[in-house]
Amino acid sequence: MHIAILSFDGFNELDSLIALGVLNRVKQPDWRVSLSCPTPYVTSMNGVTIQAQSTLEEACEADAVIIGSGMRTREIANDTALMDQLKLDPARQLIGAQCSGTLLLAKLGLLGRAPACTDLATKPWVQEEGVEVLNLPFFAQGNVATAGGCFASQYLAAWIIARTEGESAAKDALHYVAPVGEKYEYVSRAMKNIVPYLS
Repeated sequence: MHIAILSFDGFNELDSLIALGVLNRVKQPDWRVSLSCPTPYVTSMNGVTIQAQSTLEEACEADAVIIGSGMRTREIANDTALMDQLKLDPARQLIGAQCSGTLLLAKLGLLGRAPACTDLATKPWVQEEGVEVLNLPFFAQGNVATAGGCFASQYLAAWIIARTEGESAAKDALHYVAPVGEKYEYVSRAMKNIVPYLS
């Protein structure tokens, strides 16, 4: 099981790294989570440089993909050469997008007529693509999910875990990262947001 988190120059650390941390709470021999980047190194919106763990080509073959957000997403969405590399397929992959990553899903035509979640700054751009934007932190239809707000990245991660390893595994992963003294409420709230979209 390979889960690729697409991260481009200007990426939002909270989107990419929270998802990475939650997903890596699953300890299965074949479980692999990687930051997939178009270049060997990318630098975040706050100046943090990371080394790519996989390529965009590998991400296109992954079992699940999360498209993170960032300050250069509109530029990426208009980069035909880069967008042409993203051969994602919801028929065989779980695909999620976070905040401005939803714009890339819209540009790739992967949302269809489904509504989506995104952050407030990206909302008008997603609407320009003809997509209804929901006032929700998380929404999924079939194998495609979107989340709005940096801390909603936990919902994307938990959704992928629940879809592949079951609800119990998702609860365990969230419980591990939840604040002490708030674990029950934290996990309950998170699961309330994703369980309706698991069937």
